[in-house]
Amino acid sequence: MLANLAPMAKGSAGSESARAADVPPPSVLSSDPSSPARDARTGSGSPAEASAGDAWAGGAAVGPDDGGAPPSTIGDSAVWLMLAAGGFIAGQVLSLVILTAIAAVNGHLSDLSALTTQTVPPAWVVVGGLVGLWIGFLGAVVTASAVRGTRSIVADMGLRFRPWDPLIGIGTGLVGQYVLVNLLYLPWEHVDPNLSQELQQPAKHLTGGFPGVDLAVIAVLTVLVVPVVEELFFRGLVLRGFLRLFRGAGRVLGPLLAVVTTGIVFGLAHGELLELLGLAGFGVLLSVMAYRFKRLGPGIFAHATFNLVAILAIAFPTGRVR
Repeated sequence: MLANLAPMAKGSAGSESARAADVPPPSVLSSDPSSPARDARTGSGSPAEASAGDAWAGGAAVGPDDGGAPPSTIGDSAVWLMLAAGGFIAGQVLSLVILTAIAAVNGHLSDLSALTTQTVPPAWVVVGGLVGLWIGFLGAVVTASAVRGTRSIVADMGLRFRPWDPLIGIGTGLVGQYVLVNLLYLPWEHVDPNLSQELQQPAKHLTGGFPGVDLAVIAVLTVLVVPVVEELFFRGLVLRGFLRLFRGAGRVLGPLLAVVTTGIVFGLAHGELLELLGLAGFGVLLSVMAYRFKRLGPGIFAHATFNLVAILAIAFPTGRVR
């Protein structure tokens, strides 16, 4: 995914305000459409309810019985993380199944393996692979919310947006692409003079050399769909699972372990050894955003911006479409 060059930051003041921000009241977690919690999320409740409804307990709360958000217990967090692992594996398998079916139809079954390893594979290979992964990722998110959550993906995963999220996200995405990645790889450029070109290979695998229509379709999927799916999976399901799992480590160490671990998992999941450092670094930044803002909105825009910059660098290598 174009997150191959990318798929950013979550994080209080006084004790009273911190508690109000981090611990929504039990009503916020109600799955009853007629309850005050539903009104808080839709804005029809009181200001206090609405503020609490916007909060994400994340690593600070224990569970619904004391005002926390899912996963409520260590057992629940273990289930969420196991579902995440299962969703990732299922996504890989589904990608293979989808690609095999398409290859069988278009007569490329015998050379499918060679096509998938090309520097620039056919567009149908890229799209088929992405769709399989998305099904696995979203299946894990939906299942976790259904079996160990409130059955509301918006509430359980923090899929909320605010008017200023695009501004925050775009700025963070540009910083991640032009500052963070450059700083992380700066020491290695003296060792490998071709490092910059080598780091572009995953993006070229995804977008390079395609004709205009194919490139446009893949660019739209990479900028609009990939950030939403991956943020739900990594910064919703995985990060929140780790936040609850590491809660016992303390209010500072627990979230730190969660965001760093999620970033590393994010990097490893892309299977790009050379890009692992940049992907993990950017994954930590996205996790800090999700923890700090208690919603996925800013991270989704940051992720999309990061991917867009990578696409443009490949599509316009000298200022012109190749």
